[in-house]
Amino acid sequence: MTSKQRVVVIGGGMAAARLARQLGSGDSQSDARYTVTVIGEEPHAPYNRVLLAEVLAGRYTPEVIALPAVPGALWLSGVRAVRVDRDVQLVHCDDGRAVPYDILVLATGSNPVLPPLRGLFAPGAHELPRGVHPFRTLDDCRALAGAEGRRAVVIGGGLLGVSAARALAERGAQVVLAHQGEHLMERQLDEEAGELLRAHLHDLGVEVHTECRVRGLRTGDGAVRAVELADGYALDADLVVLACGVRPRTGLAAAAGLTVRRGIVVDDALRTDDPHIFAIGDCAEHDGVTYGLAGPALEQADLLAARLLDDAAGSYRGTRALTRLTLGSPSPAAPVLDLAAFGETTPAPGDDVIRLSDATRSAYRRVVVRGDRLVGGILLGDLGTVGALARTWEGDEPLPAAPVLHLLTNDGGH
Repeated sequence: MTSKQRVVVIGGGMAAARLARQLGSGDSQSDARYTVTVIGEEPHAPYNRVLLAEVLAGRYTPEVIALPAVPGALWLSGVRAVRVDRDVQLVHCDDGRAVPYDILVLATGSNPVLPPLRGLFAPGAHELPRGVHPFRTLDDCRALAGAEGRRAVVIGGGLLGVSAARALAERGAQVVLAHQGEHLMERQLDEEAGELLRAHLHDLGVEVHTECRVRGLRTGDGAVRAVELADGYALDADLVVLACGVRPRTGLAAAAGLTVRRGIVVDDALRTDDPHIFAIGDCAEHDGVTYGLAGPALEQADLLAARLLDDAAGSYRGTRALTRLTLGSPSPAAPVLDLAAFGETTPAPGDDVIRLSDATRSAYRRVVVRGDRLVGGILLGDLGTVGALARTWEGDEPLPAAPVLHLLTNDGGH
């Protein structure tokens, strides 16, 4: 009888849970081939990180966003992998144990970027001042939960910062959002869509400052007191949220001698330059791209599981990722604002741009068409068309012969 191969996954996030569930699902094929061990640094069971803002807003409890238990896998929670010994195929952990592997999967995710602000760390200190938090984990979310009536400054107006500002406002905090860019979410939105988003946040009670550079923090007794701007103006603050982007966690891979650029470099099989080691999710770099989104991470987990269970499975060719966000409303009677962005939202020379805008309804739709292909789009407000548009874009399908304006109707042109 052939012994089972030992699969070890480093990282306890959504991609790790998805992979472990498929490899250890209890069907006869996977049972015959693999044992699965997951080494997760967070002390919690795996959870849906996409829904952290809903927990912060008080819409969901942490239990609601927990992922189902993974049958057939050994899950080591609160354990940190500190070294990979490739010569003898062992993972060394901070609790002293050494975990052997035949196949190692790095799903180490990403770390929040900490901006170079004066006062962020006291001389010789390694901890942030009290009241200063990234917004990346369930522990960060819990630390920010007591925000009612407090003055909160969110630094960064990308997807994460906008989500955090909305959630804190719903919690009853007095929120200021400070963003260095010209408009909110500039990686996904154009200026007009950014202004609609800004207006909606204003209606939620969020004070938004764009083209606003933060210089440092003012602290007292180890706690944050204010956020100092480049022009010398200070924003009083009891809480500060750092939403300045994320960086792939590659230190373990680099120390093991694997090729690392922005992320851990993988091929079309999601394999590193060690044939026994793979990488998926935020930490992986495929064809020069790191995604940092849940959709691509889960797609990579699915493909790697298929490859491990069936060597004839297809190759990874990259992901066409959709960004989607739902913002709350200041009252039950007021509408929410749904947002979706995908693909190339800035047109190239020769591209066609189709646009519909209704500021009174906070509705905005804009798509970019290249030849007979949809290459990108931005939609705010009613997202009745987003499903049809996203399917057309993801499948790289030729557009229908009907006038392209029909792409922006409620039924997606069908």
